[in-house]
Amino acid sequence: MKLFIFSCIGFVFLASCGGKETAKTTDTEKTDPVQTPQMVSFSPQQLKNVGIETGSAQLESISGTLTLQGSIDVPPQNTVSLSFPLGGYLKSTDMLPGMRVKKGQVLAVLEDMQFVQLQQDYLTAKAKFTLAQTEFDRQRELNASKASSDKVFQQAKAEMETQQILMNALAQKLQLIGINPAHLDAANISKAVRVVSPINGFISKVNVNVGKYTAPTDMLFELVDPTDIHLALNVFEKDLGKISIGQKVIAYSNNEPDKRFEGEIILINRTIDQDRMAQIHCHFKKYDASLVPGMFMNGEISVNNVQALTVPEDAVVRWENKYYVFSDNGNGKFEMTEVKPGVLSHGKQQIEGKGIDTATKLVIKNAYTLLMKIKNTEEEG
Repeated sequence: MKLFIFSCIGFVFLASCGGKETAKTTDTEKTDPVQTPQMVSFSPQQLKNVGIETGSAQLESISGTLTLQGSIDVPPQNTVSLSFPLGGYLKSTDMLPGMRVKKGQVLAVLEDMQFVQLQQDYLTAKAKFTLAQTEFDRQRELNASKASSDKVFQQAKAEMETQQILMNALAQKLQLIGINPAHLDAANISKAVRVVSPINGFISKVNVNVGKYTAPTDMLFELVDPTDIHLALNVFEKDLGKISIGQKVIAYSNNEPDKRFEGEIILINRTIDQDRMAQIHCHFKKYDASLVPGMFMNGEISVNNVQALTVPEDAVVRWENKYYVFSDNGNGKFEMTEVKPGVLSHGKQQIEGKGIDTATKLVIKNAYTLLMKIKNTEEEG
């Protein structure tokens, strides 16, 4: 009986402690603020200090500028991957990425014994052709006077044509490696050949070094002709209907936003990628040497009378190349929602986001304050 009483007392004691612990945990959960990568909370005093204002998006017809992002691109026909038809050891090169070159300029010098062998074969074939041609002329005269048979004459003709074919084939191989067969003789056979630039432009890649053996399949240099560079811009699916071929584009970089480049749309790719975006290509009216392939660029396109959901420009924040707004969930809690920006006109930014309409309560002023608190929370974590 005593054992039973002691057991009951112990159970009641444990239950009481567990209840207190649960209550303590619950109280702690109630007092801790919500702070996740997509949500941030403020106390009433903090809200008053930071000056956050809320409002809602408006549906209105706007005329303004569609701002797009992209980069400088080079069409395939303006990019040259330079290799050499025969393998050889690189004797010398002074080329570095970024160097400007002219058509015909020597980029490198290769050496190999097969270059000597090819020249030897050509000169030998040339000498044999000369001999065969002389014999053919002699047999033709003899055959005309019936001093030799038709068979001997035909054999002489076949031998001459065979040597001519061999000589011409070797001459084509020499031209392929940059040796002019018309200027080749026994006195100027060389073990070295020159690799020359086929275009005017600049070096974008160098894949060789002195002493390295290069195979015919190796790319030695990559060259770019920048005179026909394009601006490739990414367009959201919803904005494709607002643009057309021939529209004017004003482009600028983040580093020099005041330096503007004029262009026009020449191609619209109607294929939508996984991010629901398509690519358009624009041609610059005037080439500028400061525009280099891969450079990040912004593009502005004027559009008129677009019916759109808009918010003040300050309501949209940019983080890691994506755009967001903050919805007001009440009680000082704000949730970050990704949106797709559209036309920007007179301080109004067109947006499109999942679950956002004219009834959604959004932060329209000092939204960057919320973003900064999220960034600081991540850094502390």
